[in-house]
Amino acid sequence: MPLITNPILPGFNPDPSILRVGEDYYIATSTFEWFPGVQIHHSKDLANWELVTRPLTRKAQLDMRGDPDSCGVWAPCLTHDGEKFWLVYTDVKRKDGSFKDAHNYIVWADKIEGPWSDPVYTNSSGFDPSLFHDDDGRKWFVNMTWDHRRRPLLFAGIALQEFDPKAGKLVGPITNIYQGTDLELVEGPHLYKRNGWYYLLTAEGGTAYDHAVTFARSRNIDGPYETHPDKHILTSKDAPFAALQRAGHGDLVDTPDGKTYLVHLSGRPTTQERRCVLGRETSIQEAYWGEDDWIHVKHGPVPSLHVEVPGTRDEAKYWAEQRYTFDNGLPIDFQWLRTPEPERILSTETGKLRLFGRESIGSWFEQALVARRQTHFSYDAETVVDFKATDERTMAGLTAYYSRYNFFYLAVTAHSDGQRELLIMNSEVSWPDGKLSFPADPVQIPNEGKVKLALTIRGRKLQFFYALEGQDLQPIGPVFDASILSDECGGHQAHGSFTGAFVGVAAHDLNGTASPADFDYFTYRPVKDPTDRYEV
Repeated sequence: MPLITNPILPGFNPDPSILRVGEDYYIATSTFEWFPGVQIHHSKDLANWELVTRPLTRKAQLDMRGDPDSCGVWAPCLTHDGEKFWLVYTDVKRKDGSFKDAHNYIVWADKIEGPWSDPVYTNSSGFDPSLFHDDDGRKWFVNMTWDHRRRPLLFAGIALQEFDPKAGKLVGPITNIYQGTDLELVEGPHLYKRNGWYYLLTAEGGTAYDHAVTFARSRNIDGPYETHPDKHILTSKDAPFAALQRAGHGDLVDTPDGKTYLVHLSGRPTTQERRCVLGRETSIQEAYWGEDDWIHVKHGPVPSLHVEVPGTRDEAKYWAEQRYTFDNGLPIDFQWLRTPEPERILSTETGKLRLFGRESIGSWFEQALVARRQTHFSYDAETVVDFKATDERTMAGLTAYYSRYNFFYLAVTAHSDGQRELLIMNSEVSWPDGKLSFPADPVQIPNEGKVKLALTIRGRKLQFFYALEGQDLQPIGPVFDASILSDECGGHQAHGSFTGAFVGVAAHDLNGTASPADFDYFTYRPVKDPTDRYEV
């Protein structure tokens, strides 16, 4: 079989849940505060993946206004019971401190494209829920549990309870079936059944550099569960120089010819600070079952950068320039932040992307920021904006964005006297106060006319550019450190920032008048840079 290079879903695509239905593979990944919720990719060969849907598209399913950074949709689980697709997900409203407000829901659909049902609420006792369909027809809901009294760690084990689909609720006793190992922080449970054994796959060690996939089994679904002889079947925690770090939170799938694969999250750190700008990505490993009915990762437990899968990846497609227009609506690669009411922040009726300026950049409620994932270590981005700024509280432009504490923003704005200008704002040193810095003097521009805005990222170096109509691009401002757009600089302690870098367009109107900004197109151009050590 051909070799491919991990990750299979580059850029911010963590917590993979994989499923095969016939010849079709699907992977669901977390989207956190980005709307619509949950990304589902499709493949025929485990090598080439296409984003086909985001099922949580309406207010009845998901409303994340007010969810802090790196909250929102955590760790979805996608399954199929032979008749329909089931999706389990968490909407996290608070994660920092002793309490976590994490609400779990279930939706379903006959086809992967939907329509997906309104949600059934299940519980709020913890996060990372999954749904297991037993061969006797019963369905079991599994999630980690949270205990705010425990010290120093608050993870209290894996809980199991039956789900009654006709009643639309959890029924019967709750059983804590697994406490994890001495690595602690047990989460991300998935149940399987094989040869009379119930198998429990979990994640441990937190989602940073001690992350791991742990495996256990029992003859009874409610335990007791015996931990794998190797304890962790996949981890990079003892291999600091491996290409794929932070390996953990996995899920298993079998191919039609009987091979087994493990998908898992991973990170590719760059710079001496080991920063994962592309966030937590989805990788794949081949696994096999031993004669003792335990699973093992081929060449594991350290994840392999190169893996044999049935298909060959289309490298030309991966490196192709993406020029987005808006004649047919918002392209699927783009998301926005939190709100289930996109009509209040954007429109494509004119064939352009019109953003209506709302709250400030970094708002946890309603802001007009539309962006796509950074999926390459080096790239160019470009857009043209038509925006009649009236004062310093109106702005629109191009942004490289991680969170409210980490972004770079080149905006068309105006002085208090109404004179338009270009201004760079960043939050490189904003945590924990959220204060902006202005690293260059504003550049005065005419009050009428479109402006071309661009940026280049080469590894950790970010440079903005601009051009007035009929002129060539010229640099503006200093070279920035793009590596701060990373989990490690996301404004939280370790294990606290979970997304990845985005690039896109934004409009903000702090006067509350929803002033519109029109964007003609958006270009994302991957660049092969020999300094990018782990580029796929």
